[in-house]
Amino acid sequence: MQTEKEKMLSGQLYNPSDKELQNDRIQAKNLCQKYNNIPYDNFKERQNIIKNILNSTGKNITIEPSFYCDYGYNIDIGENFYSNHNLVILDCAKVTIGDNVAIGPNCNIYCALHPLNSEERITWKESAKPVNIGHNVWLGGNVTILPNVTIGNNSVIGAGSVVTKNIPDNTLAVGNPCKVIRKLS
Repeated sequence: MQTEKEKMLSGQLYNPSDKELQNDRIQAKNLCQKYNNIPYDNFKERQNIIKNILNSTGKNITIEPSFYCDYGYNIDIGENFYSNHNLVILDCAKVTIGDNVAIGPNCNIYCALHPLNSEERITWKESAKPVNIGHNVWLGGNVTILPNVTIGNNSVIGAGSVVTKNIPDNTLAVGNPCKVIRKLS
């Protein structure tokens, strides 16, 4: 019999109120709170804490406070990463972010899915799908990425976009829902 955590990680319906998952979220959210309250000029302490929150990171990453996530252990970030203020990652599935990625302020990455059927939804069970962001990607401010989306290498997502479908490599995409506007050279 699978644990609720195993169900979550495999994309099945799971109970987020499970004690193990609650404890994992508490640990991550306490670390996020600690991170967000460190004096801004204490870069070394912020780096130490963010590396304890996330599964893996490159050497050169900056996440401006405030930062929030659900678990942290499902987030892998590559080299040369920058996120402006108020990044939220709901990482009940794997979130993979490549090298040389820049994220504007107030961006959201969501892996959680809730049933559309109201009878299922009121059980409070959910499922999750991964999010993948390629190398050399720029997300403008106020971008939201929904579950099961891949953003291709060298792409730019315009400010205010809601990304509901995969975005190919080397493209500029904008809007709600986000659509490819043109290829980038």
